[in-house]
Amino acid sequence: MTDSNIANRLIEIAENLSNHCNQLIPEIIDQTSIAYATNPLDYAKKPHHAYLRLGGKFSAKTVMLGMNPGPWGMAQCGVPFGATKVATELLGISNLEVRQPEGAHPKRPVVGLELERQEVSGTRLWGALAERYGTKGGIMKNVFLVNHCPLLLLDEGGKNITPDKLSGKAISELMQVCDEHLRGVVEILSAKKIIGVGKYAEKRAKITFPEHSTGDLEIVSVWHPSPASPLANRNDGADWRENVFAELP
Repeated sequence: MTDSNIANRLIEIAENLSNHCNQLIPEIIDQTSIAYATNPLDYAKKPHHAYLRLGGKFSAKTVMLGMNPGPWGMAQCGVPFGATKVATELLGISNLEVRQPEGAHPKRPVVGLELERQEVSGTRLWGALAERYGTKGGIMKNVFLVNHCPLLLLDEGGKNITPDKLSGKAISELMQVCDEHLRGVVEILSAKKIIGVGKYAEKRAKITFPEHSTGDLEIVSVWHPSPASPLANRNDGADWRENVFAELP
C-alpha cells in the first residue's frame, strides 16, 4: 500500500468516527453528567488530517493510545496528545483553520493553533519522543499517536471528564465506534504493538483485541504524563521518561 493510500484510509476512518460521534453527542449530554461535548475531528479537521498524512507517510508499527482530548491540547490543535507548539514547531502543522465548535464551554474557548497556553501532558509526551527520535520523521517512523475517544467531554463547571467515569447506552455506543476505529488504525498500519498511555488505554486496547494474547499484537502500558500523576513527576520526570523509553521501539 502506498503512503497516500495509507493516509487516505486513515482519514476515511477518522471521518467515519467523527460522523458517528457527532450523532452521539446529544445523547451523551442527555444521558450523562456531561454538559459540553465537542469533536476536534470535526472542527479541527484540517490540522488533524495534516497529522494523519504524516502518519500515512511514515506508517509506524507501534501505536500509542490515549483516552480522549484535554481542553488545551488536541481540542485546540487536532493532534492527539498535542500542544500547539508541538503541532506547529515539532510537526510543522501550522496556518490551518480551526473552526469554532458548536456547544463549546464558555470557560474553555477554542483558540486554535495560535493558543499560547501549552498542554503539559502533550508537551511532556511529544518532548520525550523528540528526545528519543530527534525529528518528526524519526518520531513518526516509530510511533503513531491516537486517542481512543476523540471527544472533549466537560461537566457544567468545565472539568475534563474521561470516558472511564461515564456509563449508559450512549457511552456504550461511543465505545463501540471508538473500538472499531482503533481496529482500523491497527489494520491500516499493520501495527505490531499498542502502548496504552495509562492503564485505561491499555484496558481498552485489550477489550478491542481480545485475541491479542494468542496473536502477534503486543499490548502494554506506560505511565500517563499528567502533571497530576506522582509517577510522572517523580525525579523531575526522569523515572517517567525511563518508563516510556523502555516500551518504545
